Amino acid sequence: MRKVLGILFVTLTLTSGAWAQTKKRITVMDFEFGAVQASANQIFGGNAQDVGKGIADMLVTKLVKDGTYSVIERQALAKIIGEQNFSNSDRANPDTAAKIGRILGVDAMVIGSITQFGREDQNRNIGGGGGGWVGGKFGHGIGGVGTSKSKAYVAIDARLVDTNTGEILAAAQGKGESQRSGTSLLGGGGNGSGGGGGSYSMGSSNFDTTILGEATNAAIADAAKQLEDAAGKLPTVVVTVSGLVADVEGNTLIMNVGTKAGVKVGDHLGVFHKGKEIRDPATGKVLKVMETKLGDVTITQADETSATGTYSGSTAPVVGDAVHSE
Repeated sequence: MRKVLGILFVTLTLTSGAWAQTKKRITVMDFEFGAVQASANQIFGGNAQDVGKGIADMLVTKLVKDGTYSVIERQALAKIIGEQNFSNSDRANPDTAAKIGRILGVDAMVIGSITQFGREDQNRNIGGGGGGWVGGKFGHGIGGVGTSKSKAYVAIDARLVDTNTGEILAAAQGKGESQRSGTSLLGGGGNGSGGGGGSYSMGSSNFDTTILGEATNAAIADAAKQLEDAAGKLPTVVVTVSGLVADVEGNTLIMNVGTKAGVKVGDHLGVFHKGKEIRDPATGKVLKVMETKLGDVTITQADETSATGTYSGSTAPVVGDAVHSE
């Protein structure tokens, strides 16, 4: 395999407040949930549920369906986080988010925390004697009527972080609630208990039908709308890339330019063969290099310093040919 080292030139132009022709690329970090972990453990029955991940997954689904942003697959995010050895304590850190976002090649990251995730139960006995709240369930005696009403509350704070600067561009506070009589947070039955939820997953349809699921979806829809309304606050970044072909294997090219330069999976770059150099007769400085376009390369993989792409064109490129934006 042949390789060559080359020089990479990158020009960034920022236009604040402008909306680009293409969708801005974002991804969503797992939400921090330390403030509600105890109540979540009680609701789901132990530590099985990472509600911060659950909220993030549900927010991604909502943002994808709404279509304002191009949302990057969270598996790619998880891979980067694993490689960089970030901890759960970094979930809501803007600086960490910006660093991860630059490696991933996105315009912005959504980070946040869950501030409320639980219930408010109202239990009362009306009239007569012998009725009341017993052992987590309601009952009644002669002449009395027992009632139970459960109300679920969910609140999340989300922030949109510019990956180039680490600046928080927008903040969203999503809130949701739902209530029903004679039910629990995670299902039917005449009690207000939230325990016994081990069979529920936050990504499942049975969770969506519970009052806690309804409150969660309402909070996410609220936050997603605010984040989408803030899309215009993301600066338009025009990236001009100039690099070299480092290796050729059939129609697969490896280039000495990567995400650090703003290259993203799916980008299209031109491939050129360098020709005659035009020099200043007084100074000998190169004024212009004549180029012949060979074809195009579509980026399929990218890391910080290199990218791999699929080439299409009538003439095969060689190591040292130029690759740049058109």
